Amino acid sequence: MDRYTILEQLGQGDSARHVKRSDIVYRHMRDPALLRYYYKLKVQPFTNKLELAGSSPTDLFIGRFGYPKVFIGPLVPPEFGDTSVLGTPERWRNMSIEQIVEMRSKLVRGVHLTRVQSVETGKVEEFVRDLALAERPAEAEVTFASKPVARIAMQDEVQPFGPSAEMKAFELYNVKTDKKLESRYSDVDAKATASMTELYNRGVPVSKIQRGLSAGLFGMKNDRKFVPTRWSITAVDDTLSKANLATVKGYDPIDAIHAYTSTALDNRWLIFFIPGNWQYESIEAWYPHTVWNENGKDVSIFGSYENYNGRKHYAEIGGCYYSGRLAVTEAMLSLQKQAMALILREVHEGYLMPVGVWNVREHVRETLETRPAILHSVKDMFEFVKRTFEIGTNDWIKNSTILTELLRQKRLLEYISQG
Repeated sequence: MDRYTILEQLGQGDSARHVKRSDIVYRHMRDPALLRYYYKLKVQPFTNKLELAGSSPTDLFIGRFGYPKVFIGPLVPPEFGDTSVLGTPERWRNMSIEQIVEMRSKLVRGVHLTRVQSVETGKVEEFVRDLALAERPAEAEVTFASKPVARIAMQDEVQPFGPSAEMKAFELYNVKTDKKLESRYSDVDAKATASMTELYNRGVPVSKIQRGLSAGLFGMKNDRKFVPTRWSITAVDDTLSKANLATVKGYDPIDAIHAYTSTALDNRWLIFFIPGNWQYESIEAWYPHTVWNENGKDVSIFGSYENYNGRKHYAEIGGCYYSGRLAVTEAMLSLQKQAMALILREVHEGYLMPVGVWNVREHVRETLETRPAILHSVKDMFEFVKRTFEIGTNDWIKNSTILTELLRQKRLLEYISQG
């Protein structure tokens, strides 16, 4: 059954009784267009109304287009109760792409145009701030200026969400404030970086800190502003990993090569911790028909690197670089060791569409929680790459600063030993 036949039969509604929609999703939905179409149909029942009520999972979205005038607003599902999982990517590790998209597509985005400096002015601005401060889901009522547009927003850094529409009114009820967040919001003399680091060290989930930064909760009184969601995600990952590194760089180097592996969302992960002072590199290999290599005929490989002193420019591979770095520094803090860290990621066709850089942060965390293979030579390391991946070691070496340097050192040692 081809894409167009499936789409045609889906559009026939109940008359297409011989087509089970669940069968289509799980047997035929290995095509992004079909997946988007299926969930567009799923959200249509709550795009035909101008009013929506439900329990927001304390989630919100701040746009970036038109900056410094941007659209802000809540994400609200048409259901009440404990909806916290919808806004907590730390809880999505064991979900499939289909489950994540189905879950997030229920979140309707209300939008309100404001200036980023207007954190402390206006009713909508106040409710958005209250939502970011909330400890648990809060009841919300939204009235739209027009019917929400049925689409699923997919972006590389940001987790997906469903339909959106301009708001005429927004009300929030039964908000229980998170005391940890409130304490940082109340401190108008602390810099944003200090507040984010303190909350992280007190166990506040990264996703909550990111929402707090977006909603303008942190920073000195006159510096607070709304931060586009896409920017806040990377800013928090970057800030927290740099804070971790201040401690990590004081540790002794690891004494053997540690190799960690896992697979999730058809992403295959291989992460090395290699004896030596801090260096970090993340390399991604995208197969044809995947998100960033949709029309390619060959695997596309690219990466970003930093030496002991860090980077001066934004990473070529985007926010995934910083999410991975945060997870890597957390693991080194746990080991109380520093190392050269290398993330190799093979992205296969089952990764149908981007679901946000949380995917990298959480699945690198998950990979580094497994028991590593202990290797004792560069030769063993390259053999491990061969056994783990379909892509050959030469292709990884061509795109890796760390692997190239290790190979150069290996050859130099062989040359010296022969002299």
